[in-house]
Amino acid sequence: MIVDIPKTNNPRIVVIGGGFAGIQLTKMLKNEDVQIVMLDKNNFHTFIPLLYQVATAGLEPDSIAFPLRKIFKGQTNFLFRMAEVFNIKPEIKCVETSIGDITYDYLVIATGSKSNFYGLKDFQANAIPMKSLVEALNLRSFILQKFEKALLTNDVKEREHLMSVVVVGGGPTGVEIAGALAELKNHILANDYPELDTRKMQIHLIELLPRLMASMSNESSEKSQLFLKQLGVNIWLDTGVKSYDGLNVCLTSGKIIQAYTVIWSAGVMGATIPGVNGNTLLKGDRIKVDSFSKVAGYENIFAIGDVAGMISDKFPDGHPMLAPVAVQQGEHLAKNILNLIHKKELQPFVYKNPGAMATVGRNRAVVDLQYFKFQGMFAWFIWVFVHLMKLVSFRNRLVVFVNWVWNYFSYDRGIRLIIKPLGK
Repeated sequence: MIVDIPKTNNPRIVVIGGGFAGIQLTKMLKNEDVQIVMLDKNNFHTFIPLLYQVATAGLEPDSIAFPLRKIFKGQTNFLFRMAEVFNIKPEIKCVETSIGDITYDYLVIATGSKSNFYGLKDFQANAIPMKSLVEALNLRSFILQKFEKALLTNDVKEREHLMSVVVVGGGPTGVEIAGALAELKNHILANDYPELDTRKMQIHLIELLPRLMASMSNESSEKSQLFLKQLGVNIWLDTGVKSYDGLNVCLTSGKIIQAYTVIWSAGVMGATIPGVNGNTLLKGDRIKVDSFSKVAGYENIFAIGDVAGMISDKFPDGHPMLAPVAVQQGEHLAKNILNLIHKKELQPFVYKNPGAMATVGRNRAVVDLQYFKFQGMFAWFIWVFVHLMKLVSFRNRLVVFVNWVWNYFSYDRGIRLIIKPLGK
């Protein structure tokens, strides 16, 4: 069944994914003679860098999400269809979706990434990932649910296991959520649950590499480790995980940590779609593309953002899976698609690194720029400003700003709601 999309004499560009890459590409084509059909299984865009704040009751979910149709309100060459894409059929220029088949002249795969469990099936079954708004809400509910259960037991050890949290992965996401959990423990949960000795709540951060946030500078890595220790986080470096049965986390060192809550932030992989040549898949399930973002072996199929693996001398494993890369690739591909339509020469993509940053709680952050590095309160203010400006709408910026100001002065997080008990 072919989906009834309004017919057009202009080239049809089907964009799969409403993340940073897909949104930027679509915005850049706003006034062009093309028809853009965006497909996404959700009808909203999620600001992924702040997911951990939803998970730790710092922000409401709608403050980091925005309806896709509203983002492109008034863009006459744009159509959105909420659908899940099952398969790509390059031979007939068509994508198979949950609402039927949709034809294209140009196809852009901007599906982002998903959690990579590296074959550890028990972690996949029992740990909680945090790559979507639903997962962040589930995590928030799960943590609070365990505290409610801790009130009902007289077993001291069981209480400690119910309250404790293990974070697997010491990259920016793992560091940020560990810091946020430590602040939740120190300032919120002790007041919410006076019958519990929250000092028994242990927060463990496990990292396979010899230092945290290996993608950042040594100074930022060391400072983030110091900040976490000041907050009371237990850090395990040069340590991997072997198994997890829902309570016992077995480490490669032989140690066993007991906790009912394990958060997986140890890695991501491309969220690929069947249909393109299997030879185009690289390490981490990223789709191999050339410097013009073309999928290897195809002239009218492109991939951008986390799912794309653009190999070069500078980036032998592809570009980092970060929002700035996705935004720049979306903007660049929009220009190249127009060049293709108008039979002009394509231009290779060159990534301009704006730097990296991470927050480790209130007044604690690390920022790496090209020529400068900051740590501490000044870095935290930079982090706050940059993330506010990157949010999609003025409403989102205002809501997040008000929440952050309130949390800053009151040490309170008012969204401690159990929305969806998981039953684990």
